[in-house]
Amino acid sequence: CSPPASSITELILSSFDQSLRLINESRLQSRRRFFRPSDPETLGISRAAEVFQTTVRVLSQRVRAAGTSIWTSALIAVFLILCFRENPLWGAAHTPLVRWLPAEYEDDQEEPKGWNTGRLYNGHPLPLVTHCPLSKIMRGWSSGEDDVYSLLLVEWGQYLDHDVTFTPQSTDAAAAAAAAAAAVDCLNTCENVQPCFPIKVDTTNLSDCLPFYRSTPACPVSVGAELTAVFQRQQMNAITSFIDASLIYGHTPELQSSLRDLRGFNGKLAVNQQFKDPKERAYLPSVARLPSTCRQGGQVERVECFNAGDSRANEGLPLMALHTLWLREHNRITETLKVMNDHWSPEMLYQETRKIVGALHQIITFRDYLPKIIGPESFEHFVGQYKGYDPTTDPSASNVFATAAFRFGHATIPPILRRLNESFQPHERFSQLRLHDTFFSPWRLVKEGGVEPVLRGVVGSAAPLVNPNMLLVEEVTERLLVPNVPQHLDLASLNLQRGRDHGLPGYNHWRAFCGLQPVVTLSDLTAVVGDHGVAEKIQTLYGHLDNVDVWLGGLVEKPLPRSRTGPLFACLIGRQMKALRDGDRFWWEADGVFSQQQRSQLYKVSLSGIMCDNSDTGELPRDPFRFNKYPSEYVPCAEIPSMNLDAWREDKSRGGFDHDLTIVMVNHSYG
Repeated sequence: CSPPASSITELILSSFDQSLRLINESRLQSRRRFFRPSDPETLGISRAAEVFQTTVRVLSQRVRAAGTSIWTSALIAVFLILCFRENPLWGAAHTPLVRWLPAEYEDDQEEPKGWNTGRLYNGHPLPLVTHCPLSKIMRGWSSGEDDVYSLLLVEWGQYLDHDVTFTPQSTDAAAAAAAAAAAVDCLNTCENVQPCFPIKVDTTNLSDCLPFYRSTPACPVSVGAELTAVFQRQQMNAITSFIDASLIYGHTPELQSSLRDLRGFNGKLAVNQQFKDPKERAYLPSVARLPSTCRQGGQVERVECFNAGDSRANEGLPLMALHTLWLREHNRITETLKVMNDHWSPEMLYQETRKIVGALHQIITFRDYLPKIIGPESFEHFVGQYKGYDPTTDPSASNVFATAAFRFGHATIPPILRRLNESFQPHERFSQLRLHDTFFSPWRLVKEGGVEPVLRGVVGSAAPLVNPNMLLVEEVTERLLVPNVPQHLDLASLNLQRGRDHGLPGYNHWRAFCGLQPVVTLSDLTAVVGDHGVAEKIQTLYGHLDNVDVWLGGLVEKPLPRSRTGPLFACLIGRQMKALRDGDRFWWEADGVFSQQQRSQLYKVSLSGIMCDNSDTGELPRDPFRFNKYPSEYVPCAEIPSMNLDAWREDKSRGGFDHDLTIVMVNHSYG
């Protein structure tokens, strides 16, 4: 018979207390380490989620030991109080990545695929993510170049991803709670102990591994028909999923305030007080905690990590350059609006500019970027024309999008970053760089020519072509650098391990989700991949095609016509982008967001125009995502259309804009 409700409540509360004690004790014994830094609010919410998951774990252990079942509605009603948040907002920061298919954990609750040694899938063990045949499939550099698109297409993909998803990693405190002992250092263990899920390098040497922290869990925000899913481990999206330029402005009110020039009373963003470019243009401000972890080039004067709305802004030079452009664009627009509407408060100037910048991100992504990635036919099929805000559409980022589909871009990363002069030729002073020499090196932007050589390099270089037999360059499989991690990491292995950590279903499950035929035989896979040798390697590696990891399977598919993804990733990316658009009640085209005159001005803007207004690039293609050898199709900046901000001139006598609506719009996704 079932235990009485009082016993259930006592068991829950005592398990909760035990979890808190374990985590608090470990905090005193260990220091926190992260592959990527998180803001204080994210850390606090992550800790709440870790308490939730640890309590579930302790409860499960105690119930199994007692030999009784307490998974009843009474348990759920009491237990959800520990972590449940009322009225969660779809797409808000610090909420779970949504599941389009149920998670597949080895214990049905939280253990990743590959957690238990000897576990078989369809009669075969899952291959190590670093297994030799896998590296032959996924490593190596294809010399082929795209004769249609520029490298900017790759860089915008990374930039866009940082506006939509960020999955933080668990703390050492959770490891201590999971081990019910002292804290475990995930940098120095090869054991699967929460939250460490180290990447084994060799089955014959279990002490040879790469460090790996599991993604931090997320508290549930709703209870669906399947109650058991409430207790499954879900992963957090620490930022807003909307395309809202949160990577510039921040995803919490606290972070937003720290990035503003509040002392200037001008609505601007804060800028670097130590460095400017030769034309007195601004750089991003430095981080508050000094000295920072960014690399230095031997110069006497340190150049610290840049501070931005997203903590990943320093990962590479093109990413830093794009962040710098949009910082300057915000301040440029604000200056114009201040002259035009001198009665506006600093808050109104800031908020209206932010609203404009967010709209430009949406336009550039949907008009200039997305159709090139998934192809015009897939865009029409999965995204289509905008028909207005749909309140039934959940705009939250999906787990499979964040963890697999949108990581397709990792196969298009080149090993070399070219820096070009005014004639789009190799720069006389600043040579090309190996990719690993660009990681976390803001000094190169400040001390080596500013943003212009880098921007010309990504516009004036052809993007790599994806080759299913040679996908990831050695710069990211053997020389990937992460601050505070002593050894080089492997991006391919990290992606595969992350998918298993999140319990993503396999490749064939996702093909079925998208209405595609599953690959059952070697000939099926060969037809999908277009290369018999690659298909044969994959089948040999996994033993059964239902075991193929979704990231690998999607990556090796033949690209669709006029696209850079195969049918599976085109489906998953297209579905996600449609949700981000249709579920955003403040999308730039939605009724009442902008006037018709303002929308027509916004639509004139291109990324080339943003570069022209905020740098000395000089000449550019009208569409910088398309590759053209200089000087063909390049035009002077004076010939590139720009936005006329007169559409924002306010008639004071008629009341002007709805100021309150503007402020609500730019803050709607904090949650």
